[in-house]
Amino acid sequence: MAELILGQVLSYGADPFAEGPGAARHLTHGAVLVEGGRIAAVGAADDLRAAHPGARVTDMGRALLSAGFIDAHAHYPQTAIIASWGKRLIDWLNSYTFPEEMRFADPAYAREVARRYFDLTLSNGTTTTVSYCTIHPASVEAYFQEAQARGLRALGGKTCMDRDTAPDGLRDTAQSAYDESKRLLQAWHGQGRLSYVITPRFSPTSTPEQLSALGALWAEHPECLMQTHLSEQQDEVAWVKSLYPEARDYLDTYEAHGLLGPGGLYGHAIHLEPREIDRLHEVGASLIHCPTSNSFIGSGLFDMGGMVAAGLKVGLATDTGGGSSFSMLRTMAAAYEVGQLRHNPLHPAALWWLATQGSARALGLDDRIGNLAPGMEADLVAVDLTSTPAIAQRAARAGDLWEALFPTIMMGDDRAIAGVWVAGARAK
Repeated sequence: MAELILGQVLSYGADPFAEGPGAARHLTHGAVLVEGGRIAAVGAADDLRAAHPGARVTDMGRALLSAGFIDAHAHYPQTAIIASWGKRLIDWLNSYTFPEEMRFADPAYAREVARRYFDLTLSNGTTTTVSYCTIHPASVEAYFQEAQARGLRALGGKTCMDRDTAPDGLRDTAQSAYDESKRLLQAWHGQGRLSYVITPRFSPTSTPEQLSALGALWAEHPECLMQTHLSEQQDEVAWVKSLYPEARDYLDTYEAHGLLGPGGLYGHAIHLEPREIDRLHEVGASLIHCPTSNSFIGSGLFDMGGMVAAGLKVGLATDTGGGSSFSMLRTMAAAYEVGQLRHNPLHPAALWWLATQGSARALGLDDRIGNLAPGMEADLVAVDLTSTPAIAQRAARAGDLWEALFPTIMMGDDRAIAGVWVAGARAK
């Protein structure tokens, strides 16, 4: 049965980084018609009610209807260690991340955390996630099984590490990384709404042989995305230089092994050289901005303005658990704060686009998710723009949509999420 969801409606007809706030489309009294898991129509509420008298009506009042949020870079196995105190990247990995990831050798533990992770992301209005799993195939299976049970669009892959910079118990080999990644890819990629992502953690924890093996796998399966980390911290960049002295720069450690190309997702990308920026643009790769993580671990300030001006695609992500929140609202707020520090304040239209259609474009999925338009998959969120007294009193003074929405971006949390639909089914 068709469902007609009523509320304010926010969608996009263009990229607001290129076209400004006018790229957004706002209906004050709008509606979204959902049928068969897809969006069948978007328009004025009165018009769609008259045209579809048999549809079930869900009236969300003054809530803002939007495409569901897309978290383009996360580590679901780090759910339990989010907000761990006081370390920079390398120490943080050794103190918190690696010990926790060792626990995923237990499939039951992996299933428990996967359930908790999706409970948390859905409660925050996130309907698509892109996650690193652990070296354990069971961690990938738990992630995909849980996402599939909920009807979610989810992307992820087995994290690969074979260098002795990773601890005992969290290392595979070049051959096993290739074999296990290929098996998981063949089992899960394209199953329903699931996509496998080839996942070398980053150059410091992989040997050249492993990077080459994963580059070969990507060449065999160019329909898959590839995700890794790039230039997150300056001491990490120096570490890579010491491990790969022949490389021209950090990006070259991937490029030399077949891990640079369209469909490449490069997380963080804060401390890039001009050659790296040029090559990333030339091949059509995507950068993933992780602002809460970059601040929390002290990595630096991503140059959104420079990367957009260079023509690069940019997605937005929580990077949990290095990131300090499961909320894409908090992530948008952090992106705004980083922009302010770089003297480039991002308009609310651009922030919301980054968390929806911008991230979908970075993943090559903007023909399916990330916007409210006929034919798109019906992943929706309804956002209460008066969810707390502090937000409500500020929104009451708003002169337009953006003034009404911005307080929720800056101060909102899961209380602002009034409803979530996944492939047309109500999930919250």
